[in-house]
Order: sequence, then structure tokens, then C-alpha cells
Amino acid sequence: QVTLWLKKIYKDVPVPEYEVNERTVDILHEVMECSEERDRDVMLLIEDMKDRTTKYEAEAEYWQGILGESLGLFEGSLSQEATTDLTDLVDSAMELEVEDTSLTSFYSAINYMTSELYETKSKNEEMELKLKTLTKKLTTALMLEKKLEEDIKKIEESQEAEKAKVKIQANNLKFLEDKSKDLKIRINDAEVELVARGLDQSLMHEALVKSSE
Repeated sequence: QVTLWLKKIYKDVPVPEYEVNERTVDILHEVMECSEERDRDVMLLIEDMKDRTTKYEAEAEYWQGILGESLGLFEGSLSQEATTDLTDLVDSAMELEVEDTSLTSFYSAINYMTSELYETKSKNEEMELKLKTLTKKLTTALMLEKKLEEDIKKIEESQEAEKAKVKIQANNLKFLEDKSKDLKIRINDAEVELVARGLDQSLMHEALVKSSE
């Protein structure tokens, strides 16, 4: 079935090569069924349109006969002005989708369209009001977002400055600690050297502090 359908689709053109397996055949079969169903729908639609055309032509011939026999209105018998007016009347009736060309039908259709126009205008005004409100809210939100971004930027800059300050202080503290350790070592070395040279222990700093206490 699939092979015959493909040959029918491509006619004189060779069918493109494809991998024949269960999955590809199932997919092509499904496509074939959809295509055939669509073709059937199109044919039914064409037949329906042909039937309608035949009915419209028959109805047109009937009314043409009525107009010709009863009123003597044949094609070409009207003046150019009358033909133009009649054409405008028909176009208006088709545009307004009225059942006939009576004044009642025209007035009803016009009133309905006018009512739709006012309703549409009312909806448009409502939408414009909503749009203005949303635009105002959006503008406010964007301004707030911009201010928040500026505040965040300021905070980040302030934090960076604070980090730099803390880093400097930490470096200073480390320098002082290292300097203090160095001085203690140097003092200790000096005291050891003085003791080695025979300096009285009672004159050492710690002994003097204890003596003072």
C-alpha cells in the first residue's frame, strides 16, 4: 500500500530512497491515511461547492426570468446610473450580510454594526486605560530597579573600600606584630650579651620591674 501510494504521489519522478523498516513503514502508512483522508475531504468540499454553484445559477436564472417577465428588467436595459446604484445596493447588502434589500434589513444591520462599533470603542478605551496604567506601573518599576541597582553598586563600592581598609589594617597589624617579635628577639639577644659581659642581673629590665612593684 505504501509503495503504491508513493508511486502515485511522485508519479514520473523516482521515489526517494529510504530505510525500509517497521517504524518507517508505520510512519509512512499513517501519513498516507492522513493524506487520503484530506483528499476525500477536499473532494467532498469541491462537490458541495459545485452543488451550490448549480443551485445559485438556477436561482439566478429563475430571478432573472421573474425580473425580465414581470418588470421588463433585462441585462443592459438599465441606465448606467441605475446599474451603478443597483450594484452599490447589492454590494452593501453583501457587506452587511442582510437577507434581503429591504430598508428594515438595512437599518437592522446598520444598527447592529453601530452597536458593535460602540462596544469595540468602549473596549478600546478600556484597553487604553489598562495600557496607561501598566505603562505607569512599568515606568515606576523600572525607576525603582534602576535605583536599587545604583544602591547595590554603592554598597559594593563601599564594601570594596572597607575590604581595602581592613586589608591595610591587617597588613599594618602584621607589620607591628613582626616588628614586636623582632624587637623582643633583639632585646633578648642584647640581654644575653650583657649578661655574658658580666652585667648584674638586678639591673635587667624584668628585675627592675619586679623591684619597682
